[in-house]
Amino acid sequence: MIRNVFLAATALSLAIPATSPGFAQAISQDEMQQRYDRALAAGYKALFLCSAIANAERNGATRTPESVMKWELTGIQAPLDEIVQNLPYAIVRHGQAETVEAAADISSADGYVQSASIVQHVEVEWASDMPARMAVHTPGAGCALQPIGSTVVGRSEQSFAITQTSAGPFPSAPASAALETASARAFGATYGEDSRTTAILVMRNGTVLDEEYAADFGPDVPQRTWSVAKSIAATLVGAAVHRGEASVDDPAGLGVGEGDPRAAITIDHALRMASGRYSDTSGSRTDPLYYGGATVEEHATDWPLVHMPGASWRYANNDTLMAIRAVRDGFDAHTPADFFRQAGMLHTVAETDWQGGYILSSQVWTTARDLARFGQLYLDDGVLADGTRILPEGWTRYVSAPSGPQPSGQSGYGAGWWLLGGYEGVPEDAFAAQGNRGQYVVVIPSLDMVIVRRGEDPAGGSGFDIAAFARDVIAALEE
Repeated sequence: MIRNVFLAATALSLAIPATSPGFAQAISQDEMQQRYDRALAAGYKALFLCSAIANAERNGATRTPESVMKWELTGIQAPLDEIVQNLPYAIVRHGQAETVEAAADISSADGYVQSASIVQHVEVEWASDMPARMAVHTPGAGCALQPIGSTVVGRSEQSFAITQTSAGPFPSAPASAALETASARAFGATYGEDSRTTAILVMRNGTVLDEEYAADFGPDVPQRTWSVAKSIAATLVGAAVHRGEASVDDPAGLGVGEGDPRAAITIDHALRMASGRYSDTSGSRTDPLYYGGATVEEHATDWPLVHMPGASWRYANNDTLMAIRAVRDGFDAHTPADFFRQAGMLHTVAETDWQGGYILSSQVWTTARDLARFGQLYLDDGVLADGTRILPEGWTRYVSAPSGPQPSGQSGYGAGWWLLGGYEGVPEDAFAAQGNRGQYVVVIPSLDMVIVRRGEDPAGGSGFDIAAFARDVIAALEE
């Protein structure tokens, strides 16, 4: 069983000193990369099984391992996609014996432990001489991936609470035939030949006009936001600004001393992807943090400059992480969970690294309905339905203004949000939260409209043409 594998390896390493000639071995760079890829694939699998299942159960919904394997764990980045499918796993729940073996009589053939109790952690084997990769669930806070080689299962004293209530449903109205047609096309190949839509929600004037889900999903089933979390991060920065805890012109807290030009990087630079810092891969790839079990503090903070702050645009997870780091002291009294509750996003969880650092560049789990509430908050410029302001006046205008350097192409960039006004048939004021595998929240103030599309599109595939879909939705509502 999986537990025997890593306990035996641990005992052996303790019995023989690491300096023993019997352990000496040379490893080529190719072999090192292959081993690292397996470790990342195992971490990816452990984290997604843990988060998808535990966060759905928090909402009173259900996800099975088979469903997660079908959707979240297929079509992922190379070379992990070829590795992840065959890695053995076990899901361990509170209330069971401490070993998976003790629960073997209630385990299915694929290792999924059937139990009514909540997920404690998920283990995934990847090497015979190393412990399994492990993602640990903290009730109310989602799952955190542990470092490669860790065998420690942290336990939380928090009580588990299923969030079955919401802030109250939005009013709804029957969809027109034209809108139903556009939504149906979104679940086919019209907007991307290999796209895989999981949810569509269209809302105008605060009324839901259409809401559709793929099999295995529904109103209470969350998905990972990927980089939609960057727009959520910008919102949490806005909440801190509204409380008087920060200004977007404040330093982001980078640099190591007098004379370090990184000290000139502001929160605004970080939100606008204009810090000027180097990153070793395309900015949407942060594998050591996302799948390797590294922490925000150790991985994202110390990159050097290649441009002066404010002089260049480069999409970078690390910039968003630093914007959040700059306001993190306020999280002691005002956590992201507190903000979600206030905004009525009760089915939303912001996950952290294993040391508690929020990974708000990607690792938020939420539902289509909560994202519709999120979009509506921006239509209302940060004011709740009861009149309470939770974002600064003008914050919608701030995040959707293309200030500073811009990306190439039709989409501009504001402060944590993409700008869609460059696309034909899309209003000039349209802006969007966008994430990997086809996550979109389109906000169109001039039409008082929010469009949510969730997906699990394959990496490197055709993608989903959100501008074309938004254009068709707008046309359908104008018929």
